[in-house]
Amino acid sequence: MSNIPVICIVSAVSNTGKTTLMEKLIYEITQRGYKVGAVKSDCHTFQMDVPGKDSWRFAQAGARSTVIVGMEQYALVQKTSHKNNLDEVVSLMEDVDIVLVEGFKLARKSKIEVVRRAKGTHVVSPVEELIAVVTDVTDVSFSVPTFDLGDYEIIVDFILNNFIKKPM
Repeated sequence: MSNIPVICIVSAVSNTGKTTLMEKLIYEITQRGYKVGAVKSDCHTFQMDVPGKDSWRFAQAGARSTVIVGMEQYALVQKTSHKNNLDEVVSLMEDVDIVLVEGFKLARKSKIEVVRRAKGTHVVSPVEELIAVVTDVTDVSFSVPTFDLGDYEIIVDFILNNFIKKPM
């Protein structure tokens, strides 16, 4: 997995459009024939399984790991004592050409930062990790390629040209 490109979609603050950008990028990249892995960083405790269902009941009974296996997919819920680092999470992914990550702004990975005028116009990513800015700000210049919020196809062109080898 070490050769799989990982790009984090980050922002200085919440509610800037990171999820929408991720969704649009994933859609556009997969439409072009590539396989995308997606990771969402969550600072809160989350519940992935449905209360009352069998796998939830197993976890409630004390299982440290619960796996749900279906005909076309499987899901692993693993209890941990800490938040795993991004490399650990990415290493679990199989058969992907690129991994897009929402969050993990402290990870030492390539970053596309979303900057919204209403939320402030500064970037928080280290210059050596920042590869692009997606923004609605037109009167501030950034030191990396800058894209409009709705330019999903152009952003994907940038990602494919710079981070993904063409499929064979």
